[in-house]
Amino acid sequence: MGVSYKKLWHLLIDRDLKKGDLCKMARVSGTSLAKMARGENVNTDTLVRICTTLGCTLDDISEIIPDDSNKNLKPKM
Repeated sequence: MGVSYKKLWHLLIDRDLKKGDLCKMARVSGTSLAKMARGENVNTDTLVRICTTLGCTLDDISEIIPDDSNKNLKPKM
């Protein structure tokens, strides 16, 4: 499973903010944002700081992307 942060990038565009602005406002390192741009894992604290700064929730900035290997799995009931 992977994570997509496309929602975050769209949110920044909508609010006329740059990634550097977010780094300063949320006290997040450029390295963390670079990891997010590549869809890599980041610390939960980083995500919480971003959400708190932007006044949003995790659902507003990210989404889970299932692996192809999980397509054929049926949910357990």
